[in-house]
Amino acid sequence: MPVALSTSSCYPENAASAFALAERLGYDGVEVMVWTEPVTQEGGALRALAEHSGIPVLSVHAPTLLISQRIWGTNPWDKVDRSIELAHEVGAETVVVHPPFRWQKEYAAEFVEGVALREADTGMRIAVENMYPWRGPRQRELEAYVPHWDPVLQPYDHITLDLSHTATAGSDAMAMVGALGERLAHLHLADGLGSFKDEHLVPGRGGQPCGEVLERLAAQAFPGVVVVEVNTRRVDDAQREVDLAESLAFARLHLVRPA
Repeated sequence: MPVALSTSSCYPENAASAFALAERLGYDGVEVMVWTEPVTQEGGALRALAEHSGIPVLSVHAPTLLISQRIWGTNPWDKVDRSIELAHEVGAETVVVHPPFRWQKEYAAEFVEGVALREADTGMRIAVENMYPWRGPRQRELEAYVPHWDPVLQPYDHITLDLSHTATAGSDAMAMVGALGERLAHLHLADGLGSFKDEHLVPGRGGQPCGEVLERLAAQAFPGVVVVEVNTRRVDDAQREVDLAESLAFARLHLVRPA
């Protein structure tokens, strides 16, 4: 089971730094978060980084986050389509997308069907990510995603499970793994303490059953990719390397298949 490093785990460092760290620490690949950095949007540049480092691009995260609403314009389907094109160009097999925001009414109305049609037409695995209700310090909740932040009951063929998002949502991660079955195609490995903020802690530093999830996937011979997606934006370079090495070691330890 490959363990990849998300380029977002190295932010505010650039994509080249992410590939270099992945090579130095022994990751099997990277997931490219399409971002304002031009390199993350350009297949030729990403192929050059992959060839130089020997680290392949295994997945592409479409710019469908709230903070990436202006990347590649404002039409959400254009963002998805360009992400699919980029993934084909760099040899990745999965595109990660978030469900629509409630105010994206036209996009939301055709989202489920649009994802299915694009998978059928392009052969690309489009894995819709679990999210969480927005809430403030006083626990007031806002349902920001349509058809829902929890993809378990939605008819998507492929789903990304993010373990920081399960913490923020208060979801049962192990129950979700069981309910998703073969539809679970991609894992974002991180941790959280259940704050209303999306924390993306190093696995093992929060309250999520990260080890148990990995062990279950190993026992099931999970065919997808485990992607380390942790927040290192407030640490220096030395601590970032420690955090990412620890995350990789955690994944390797728990992904050993039982005899």
